[in-house]
Amino acid sequence: MEVEFQAYTNESQQQKFVLPVDSEHKATEFRLFSIAKPHMRAFHLSWVSFFSCFVSSFAAPPLIPIIRDNLNLTATDIGNAGVASVSGAVFARIAMGTACDLVGPRLASASLILLTAPAVYFTSIISSPTSFLLVRFFTGFSLATFVSTQFWMSSMFSAPVVGSANGFSGGWGNLGGGATQLIMPLVFSLIRDIGATKFTAWRIAFFIPAFFQMLTAFSILILGQDMPDGNFHRLKKTGEKSKDKFLRVLYHGITNYRGWILALTYGYCFGVELTIDNIIAEYFYDRFNLKLHTAGIIAASFGLANIFARPTGGLISDAMGKRFGMRGRLWALWLCQTLGGVFCIILGLVGSLTVSVVVMIIFSVFVQAACGMTFGVVPFVSRRSLGVISGMTGGGGNVGAVVTQLIFFKGSTFSKERGITLMGVMIIICTLPLFSIYFPQWGGMIFGPSSKKVSEEDYYLGEWNSKEKDKGSHHASLKFADNCRSERGRKVNNLTIPSDEVTSPNI
Repeated sequence: MEVEFQAYTNESQQQKFVLPVDSEHKATEFRLFSIAKPHMRAFHLSWVSFFSCFVSSFAAPPLIPIIRDNLNLTATDIGNAGVASVSGAVFARIAMGTACDLVGPRLASASLILLTAPAVYFTSIISSPTSFLLVRFFTGFSLATFVSTQFWMSSMFSAPVVGSANGFSGGWGNLGGGATQLIMPLVFSLIRDIGATKFTAWRIAFFIPAFFQMLTAFSILILGQDMPDGNFHRLKKTGEKSKDKFLRVLYHGITNYRGWILALTYGYCFGVELTIDNIIAEYFYDRFNLKLHTAGIIAASFGLANIFARPTGGLISDAMGKRFGMRGRLWALWLCQTLGGVFCIILGLVGSLTVSVVVMIIFSVFVQAACGMTFGVVPFVSRRSLGVISGMTGGGGNVGAVVTQLIFFKGSTFSKERGITLMGVMIIICTLPLFSIYFPQWGGMIFGPSSKKVSEEDYYLGEWNSKEKDKGSHHASLKFADNCRSERGRKVNNLTIPSDEVTSPNI
């Protein structure tokens, strides 16, 4: 039997939540199989909608052997379309982060999903390499819903469980990249068996992901809620949430160097995952002379690992945070992503089908767990500019995918196996900057907390000037700082560290 927990707003109005909550009304427990409103309902709406966008964005790769014959696509055409499918979301993710900060994740995500759904429908009528590239480009914009997913979870769940919430929502959403490797060949086969020719069947198949995508958008609008206490519009209207200024939110996001480092490292965990989603079915089909359906099943196993790999990364990040604080989260992320790079190198070197499949699965577990661990760190970089930081990091994932595909998988400069090996080397190198991330109140991978005894309040209130504090705009950041003391780790005294001056979060 679930117990209702009571909380109170500033107006002393009683609110009831099924899950226990902190002072911000964020859930302090994560119950995976609950649909309790608003916390767990937001979780399920976010991952299902993101899942649908992944299915749409990567619906083409498992059918490439058929599409390339129909449209006379060259290897360069396919490579360019693969790059286009992830490049559009680079700026879309940054814009999505800012939109979440200003209008909330509910409207931001639903609007983008509805705007990109027509591109999925239009895939059924394309007739040239150029039109193929364009529909993949515009469909790829929908991947920016990842940012709203992570923002939404960070707004609904408290510090001790936010890594788990982000890990499960992102991981189960990314699962769409693996599921579509199974879904699209199956739908194609069913339509062809009914009587359609193969060049007609693949076109009809795209109506399925397009309709699914639209359905999730309407579900978010009807059933979703931005924050534990309500939607952004109502909270701003009643004064429960301050109206922030776009330029100030953007400024505190882009001037925080930690966000840029996480964007780089995320480019070589999530970016690698996007790259693999684009190339892996064709790689196994061509290299080992497999049937289309068999290659799709093997390729799907990479993405399907998200059902447990990314969530496990979030759980490990939370566990390390509770035991060792933020320093534990950073060390876990570096180790996991580096091991992912090692197995990526091995994948490109082995020539046996069986060994390749085993190594690929191990590689997928590490690289996807690293994605979950990344967003176990992101919510603590900035309270005021959470959306911008999430957008920067998420955009970095797409930049990594674009750069990697342009260098290693566009045209015939490198064989695919050689490109995979070199991609593993880049993963290891681009993960090293994690050593330079430092939080003055908690420390970094090498050094401990600042000798100046900086507190959580100093760090997060540094994003607000004196005039804004006089208006009370900083109250949410003050509550967040108090709820983040767990990032000190168990060995550190949990008492508030007094401070006479506010220190900038960009120290």
